[in-house]
Amino acid sequence: MLLFEQMFLFLALTAVLVAYFLIWLPGPSAGLQLMGLETGEWVKFMGMGTRRNLFYLPPITLALTMQLTAGFWDNGRYQTWIMRAAAIAVSLLAFPAIEDMMGASRAEYMSRLAAVFFVGGMGIVSAFASRHREAAWTGCLLLGGMALLGAAGFYLPLSAYLEVRPVAAAWMGVPIGIGIGVWLNSAGHLGITAVALFLFWATQGAASTEEK
Repeated sequence: MLLFEQMFLFLALTAVLVAYFLIWLPGPSAGLQLMGLETGEWVKFMGMGTRRNLFYLPPITLALTMQLTAGFWDNGRYQTWIMRAAAIAVSLLAFPAIEDMMGASRAEYMSRLAAVFFVGGMGIVSAFASRHREAAWTGCLLLGGMALLGAAGFYLPLSAYLEVRPVAAAWMGVPIGIGIGVWLNSAGHLGITAVALFLFWATQGAASTEEK
């Protein structure tokens, strides 16, 4: 991964993380101005069912992208393992509350729990990819996964938000806009996809040149 693309990727990853702690639902008062971290819990009474788990997707897509990024690095570097540990820590932002998992509606929270464990398991895949990072299939696998994660992290939370916004506006009796957190999350995930696709294109172009 080239230095410029790596820096751009880290900016995109940072944008996604910061966005989760910024306002997504800009309600009319401080108590109704909700961060991305809070929105999934607030909308539980809107009848969305398990679709509200999409508001917890950004830390999962972010963590998985971090695991895939570490797959480009040498397993012997301490930075590689810090990245993998940080990915697991980030995924815990989506971890359900213990009382929710013990309650009658615990089935609604199992997908989030499974996603957190999946992030941990992806660390094994990342370590395996690091051992074979010179192989052509490794780059294709990692970059393809990053592109898909970026697309999912952009579209799915945004679609859930656009579903919630008119209902929230009706409840509050005022128009509701799109918070800065939604915009930044979308930009960050689009940035991840853009970097992955650019690197894939550059890699394929270099491979074609070598064959000639």
